[in-house]
This record gives sequence, C-alpha cells and structure tokens, in this order.
Amino acid sequence: MAMVASLSSMAVGTAAKLKAKPHLLAPKTLTLQNAPSTISFRSYQTLTTISIPSKNPLLPPIKSLPPPLEYEAASGSLKSRLAAGETLYGLFLLSASPTLAEIAGLAGYDYVVVDMEHGPGGISDALPCLRALAATRTPAVLRLPEPSATWAKKALDLGPQGIMFPMVDTPAAAAHAVACCRFPPRGIRGSAHTVVRASAYGLDDGYLTRCEEEILVMCQVESFDAVAEIEAIAAVEGVDVVQMGPMDLSASMGYLWDPGNRKVRKVLRDVERKVLGVSKRRTVADAAAEGGGAGGPYLGGFAMPHDPPEELKVRGYHLVAGAVDVGLFRRAAVEDVQRFRLVETEIGEEEDEYEKPREESYWSE
Repeated sequence: MAMVASLSSMAVGTAAKLKAKPHLLAPKTLTLQNAPSTISFRSYQTLTTISIPSKNPLLPPIKSLPPPLEYEAASGSLKSRLAAGETLYGLFLLSASPTLAEIAGLAGYDYVVVDMEHGPGGISDALPCLRALAATRTPAVLRLPEPSATWAKKALDLGPQGIMFPMVDTPAAAAHAVACCRFPPRGIRGSAHTVVRASAYGLDDGYLTRCEEEILVMCQVESFDAVAEIEAIAAVEGVDVVQMGPMDLSASMGYLWDPGNRKVRKVLRDVERKVLGVSKRRTVADAAAEGGGAGGPYLGGFAMPHDPPEELKVRGYHLVAGAVDVGLFRRAAVEDVQRFRLVETEIGEEEDEYEKPREESYWSE
C-alpha cells in the first residue's frame, strides 16, 4: 500500500493562464531509482503528488513522537543568595549594549540592572542584553520606565531574575508593584507563559510553580513623601527589596545639585535603619512560623562619590550597585585623553627607548 502526501496545487489564476499553453500542462514524471524502491514525482508545473511503494520505503512511517526535551532551570537565584546572607555587588547598564553587558558578566558582577528608565533602550533592546548576561550566568534585573502593569508584563516575559519599580511612594503603590508580578488570582500579570522566554518558550514545565517565588520584586524609594511611609512600604507582603534612590531623593528635598548634603544623608540613614528593622522583625517572624519564609525586605542602594560601595556594605546594605557602565567608560575615556595631553615631550622630540622601561601590558589594557 502506497503512502501519498499531497502538496498545495497551483492557484486558480495561474491555472487559467496556463490553459493557453498546453505544453506546460502536460504531466511530468521524474523517477528516481534507488533499488529496490522507486519514488515518482508527478507534476503540472508544480509538485502535487509523491508516491512511495510499500516495499522498503525510504521514508518509514513515524510510530510515535519523541519525548519532550528536558529543560534544566538555572540554580542560585538572587533571592536564594540573599536569603543565605550574601551581600551582592552589581552594576547599572544604562547603554543597552549587549557587549558591555557581556563584559560586566565576565568581570564578575553578582547582578546587572538593565536600565530602561534612564537608558535609551526599551524591551527589544533589553532582550539581547539578557541573552549576553545569561551566557555569562549573570542574573539580570530590569528597571522599568514607570511602575505600570504593561511594562512589568513585557519585562517579566523576558525572564529576568528581578524587576525594579521606580518611584514607589506609598504602600498602595508597593502592593500594585507586587500584583504586577503575580498571576491571577493573586495579581494582575497577563499570561503567555507557554511561549515566552521566561519559561524557555514553554519547555520549562516547572516555571509556573516557582516563578513568583523566585522573582525579586524591588521597589525604589526616592522621594521625601515615600520616606514618610517607609516602614509601611517595606512591610508590604511580596516586596523583596527596598531600593534607595539618593539622586531623586535629594532632588525632592531641594538639593538637586547637592546629593551629599548633610540633611539628605541624615534622611538616608534614618530610612536605612527603618528598613533593616522591618527586615529583622520579619526574619524573626519567619523563623517562628512553620516552614519559615522568604526573608527580606532587603536593602538595596547605589554608591555615590561621597558614599562609596564599601560604606554601604558596612551599613548593612544587601545589594550594592557600585557604578554605571556609561560612567565607567566616561571616566576611563577622560583619563586616557588627559594622560595623552599631559605628556611633556615636545612634538618632534624623541626619547631614548632604553631610558624608560617598557610596560609589559598591551595598550588596550
């Protein structure tokens, strides 16, 4: 018995045109000998039928579909490392450059924040950066342009380990941020988990069972109004990190050009103590509860010239962002130009190459 596969025939319009050309309508048969089997192709200008004899067919029938691929999820999430007591050191990626993202991962940063709030990139620009970071096994956090469900949904579908919501000024805004990261009925996140990158395009069968527990929900406190409600914001269930925003905070206090002002620093220290106090109380409560808890809220911060990352670590910060990629490149570029322009050798004057020892490193290092 022959197995027959039918392919699409020519369009009606095309067939009508060919009626005036009988030589094109003549059946054409191509026979391939591959003893003892024969494959015949019959066509009216397009292939319409393939016949394969039952004896020793070249294309045996498929008995069953192969088992689905087993997907192995990455281990060592940001949330699990924080729960283990680690202090994590990160970088803000403002440029949306996959190359710089890859370099940051290879350099050893614990996490990289792909910044869609102040950076020029959007969701489509963030995706190559996440892929570059994944190649170096570096967790990615996406900072949203605004605390909206639409932006959160698109960002979460890309599969970062954390989402950072800017300008969270009230406990209600914090609760909304958490809801954006939860599927109904616990939240308002839209569902396309069978086809998005976060679930390995549907290959990760365990995604739904753990995604809400693994995602790091980060709320930025960066206004004087938010400071007034800091303990209530930090206590919202599901808020994993309270991320301080010293630049916007200083601006809201009237010190845009002076983020290191004594009054700003005093407010920051007060907020730090309150967040760490909420964290300590929750840790005690989780220890007493059956099965424990997720821990947190953790304190996140951004280093400033007057407040270096080492100081933040000493004060109890759990996540410390030490720099911005654009800032690092700017500093290196300015120093490189200055070093060249400050050379005292006059034009045309040559130094004896033996008077000054050569450096062993390449110029690019």
